[in-house]
Amino acid sequence: MAPINKLIPDHLPHVQDMYKEYFLEYASYVITDRAVPYLLDGLKPVQRRILHSLREMEDGRFHKVANAIGQTMKYHPHGDAAIGDALVNLGQKNLLIDTQGNWGDPVTGDSAAAARYIETKLSKFALEVAFNAATTMWQRSYDGRNLEPVLLPMKFPLVLAQGAEGIAVGLSTKIMPHNFREIIECCIKVLKKEKFTLQPDFPTGGLVDVSGYNDGQSGGRLKVRAKIIQVDDRTLSITEVPYGVTTGQLIESIVTANEKGKIKVKKIEDKTAKDVEITIHLPASSDSEKAVDAMYAFTDCEVSIATNCCVILENKPVFLGVSELLELSVQHTVKLLRMELEIQKKDLQEKWHFKSLERIFIEERIYRKIEVAENWEAIIDIVDKGLRPFRKQFIRDVTPEDIKRLVEIPIRRISRYDANKAQEDLIALEKGIAETEKNLKGLTKYAIAYYENLLTKYGKGRERKTKLKRFTAIDASDVILSNLKVYMDSENGFIGTGVKNGELVGEFSSLDEIIAFKEDGTFCVTKVGEKNFAGNKIVYAAKFDRTDDQTIYNLLYRDGRGGATLVKRFQIGGITRDKQYDLTKGSAQSKLHYLAVQPAGGADKVTVHLVPQPRIKTEIPLNFEDYPVRPRGTQGVLVTKHAVKRVERLGKTTDNQPRLV
Repeated sequence: MAPINKLIPDHLPHVQDMYKEYFLEYASYVITDRAVPYLLDGLKPVQRRILHSLREMEDGRFHKVANAIGQTMKYHPHGDAAIGDALVNLGQKNLLIDTQGNWGDPVTGDSAAAARYIETKLSKFALEVAFNAATTMWQRSYDGRNLEPVLLPMKFPLVLAQGAEGIAVGLSTKIMPHNFREIIECCIKVLKKEKFTLQPDFPTGGLVDVSGYNDGQSGGRLKVRAKIIQVDDRTLSITEVPYGVTTGQLIESIVTANEKGKIKVKKIEDKTAKDVEITIHLPASSDSEKAVDAMYAFTDCEVSIATNCCVILENKPVFLGVSELLELSVQHTVKLLRMELEIQKKDLQEKWHFKSLERIFIEERIYRKIEVAENWEAIIDIVDKGLRPFRKQFIRDVTPEDIKRLVEIPIRRISRYDANKAQEDLIALEKGIAETEKNLKGLTKYAIAYYENLLTKYGKGRERKTKLKRFTAIDASDVILSNLKVYMDSENGFIGTGVKNGELVGEFSSLDEIIAFKEDGTFCVTKVGEKNFAGNKIVYAAKFDRTDDQTIYNLLYRDGRGGATLVKRFQIGGITRDKQYDLTKGSAQSKLHYLAVQPAGGADKVTVHLVPQPRIKTEIPLNFEDYPVRPRGTQGVLVTKHAVKRVERLGKTTDNQPRLV
C-alpha cells in the first residue's frame, strides 16, 4: 500500500501545513482581538465596540443595557453574553460609563441584575477624552455592513487607570489599576521631563507593599493586605479587603484556617453593606495582635499578586513597564492634541475665508451684478471677476465651491447683513486662529494645561484608596496555632517535636511554652523546640500559659531520703524560661508522691497509705481543699513523718486534668 502522503494529490495542502497556518491565525486572533488591550487606547476590542456603540446611541439619557448590547452586536461577533459581561465590568470601574440600577459589587462578588433592568450611558469624562471622529481611523465591521474604529482616539492612559487582565495563547497580561489623580500628575511630569514613580491603587482600598513591583513588568509581585482594626482584645474588624478578593472568599479562608487549627476564631459576622465590615470575635484567651498576624499569614487577608504588563502595540504584543507605557501614552496624547489643533486651525481658517468672501460679496454689492447673468457659467464668471481685486486678502484661492456658496446665500440674510457684526466675527476668528497657532507652537505647554484641566474637572473624589506600606515579614511558624506534636522522653528528660519513641504530650504552636515536672520535685518551663532537655525522669508535662491566673497545683512530696511528707497548694506565677525551680525544701533525694493540676475551685480528696508499722494508722485521709493556696516557694504543711507507700485518689472529679500518683 502506498504511503498516505502519496495518496494526497499534489495540488492539495498538507494537513501539517494547514494546522500550522490555522493555529497561528487563531493564536494571533486571540492575542490581538480578544485577550490583550491595545496600548494607545487601553481597550480590548469588545470594550472598544461597546464604547463606540454607546457613542452612536448618545443623547444625554440612560439606555437599557440590553439595547446597548444589541447595538454592539453589529460590531462584535461573539454574542450577547460576552458583551454583557464586558459592559458590566466597564461599569464597575466607574470611569468611562455612568450606571443606573443594580450593577453588582466586585467587593462582595454579587452579580449585576439582568440587562433589561439596568441602564447606562457614556460619562462626561469618556465623551471628552475618547471620541473625535476627525482623528479616528475606521475599518469595516466583521460583516462589512458598518464602520467601526480601529482605535479610539484616547487622550488618557486608560489601561493604567482601569487595569487589565487576560489569558491568550502562549502569553497573558495582568496590569494593575493605578490612581486617577496620580496618573495625570505623572503625565504632567513626563511633559516637564521630571522623574516620576507610579504605584498601584485599588478600588477596594487595603494596604499594599510595592517593594517587589518591578514597575509592573513580568516577574513583579505585590503583597496586598486587608485593613484590620483591633476593636478590643477579643474583636477584630475588617473594613477593606485585598484587591481581587471578595468578602465571601475572605470569610471562607478564615473559616478554613480556623478548622485547620491555624487560627482561633469564636464567631464571624458579615455586616457588609455599602462599606465592608467583617467582625471577627476571638476566644477569651486570644492575643489580638497575634491574631492579626495569623490572619495575614493563613487567610486571604494577605494575597500576593504577580504582575505582567503586556499590551498590543503596532499590532503585536509587547512587554513594558508602566513607566514606559505612560510615556508612550503621553506621546500619543500629544500627537492627538496636535491633530485636533491642526483640524481646529483649518476649520477656523475656512470660516474666516468664507466670512471674508461673504463680507466682500455683500458690501461690494457683487450679488447685484449677477441679476443680469443669463446662465450659471455667467454667474460664476461675474462673481469671480468681482472678487479678483481682493484675492490678496484671502488665505487661499477662491474655488467654484466658494462661489456656489456665496450665490446660495438667501436674500433675507443679505438684507439683514450687519457690517459691524461681520467685522467682529472676523476679529474673533482671527484671535481663534492666532490662539490655535500659539498652542501648536507651544504644544507641550498646551498638553500640560489639558491634563491639568482633566485633573480639575474629574479628579475630585478620586484620591488614593490603597495605603502604601512596607510589610514586616510574618513567619508562619511564629503565628501558627496548635499544629506541632510534642513528645517527651520521660526517663532521659527530653521534650520536643523531634523526640523519637516518646509519649505524646499534645499539639502546640511554636510560640507555646511547656512546663515539665520531674520526679525529684523540680520543674522548668521551656519553649517548644525539636529536642529540649528539661531534666531526668519527667513525670508530667503540659502547655504553659503565662497569663493563666486560675490554675492551681496540688502537691504531695517527700523531703529528702526517708524524710517527712508535706502537702502544698500553689500557683506558678512569674518564671524565667529554662530555669530549674525546686518545689521541695531542697533536700537531696526528695521525691513527688502526688501532683494534681486543677482549675480554681477544684480540689482532690486522697488517701495517703503508709508503710505498715506497729501502733500507727496506715491510712491518712486528705482533702486538698482544706489547705490554702500559698506562693510557689512555700515549703508546705506536714502530713506525716512516716514512710509513704502510695497515694490513692478518691472518687471522680469533673475535670479532665491529669494526676500523678
